Amino acid sequence: QVQLVESGGGLVQPGGSLRLSCAAPGFTFSAYNMAWYRQAPGKERELVATITSGGGTDYADSVKGRFTISRDNAKFTMYLQMNSLKTDDTAVYYCNGRRLRFEYWGMGTQVTVSS
Repeated sequence: QVQLVESGGGLVQPGGSLRLSCAAPGFTFSAYNMAWYRQAPGKERELVATITSGGGTDYADSVKGRFTISRDNAKFTMYLQMNSLKTDDTAVYYCNGRRLRFEYWGMGTQVTVSS
């Protein structure tokens, strides 16, 4: 059973930084395209950033220049470095892995940006 486990969420002031991690032990991690999604209260889940198995990245316009997605295949881990956080970034952040017909989700980690 594949498990994706997010960590690193928490409470941070506007302008602050957090780094999220998504661990995927026992998973053919390097072959999967990975992504971060988020869901704010009362809103639909939205795509934040993607990283392909080859390392190509893409970002939602709302986070470009502030967030950086990366992966360490040797550690079976994906990261999301979030800088210059805004109150609008408050959400539950989810890790996603996808390859062919297979898709997996983590349980999410809460990020709250508030003064």
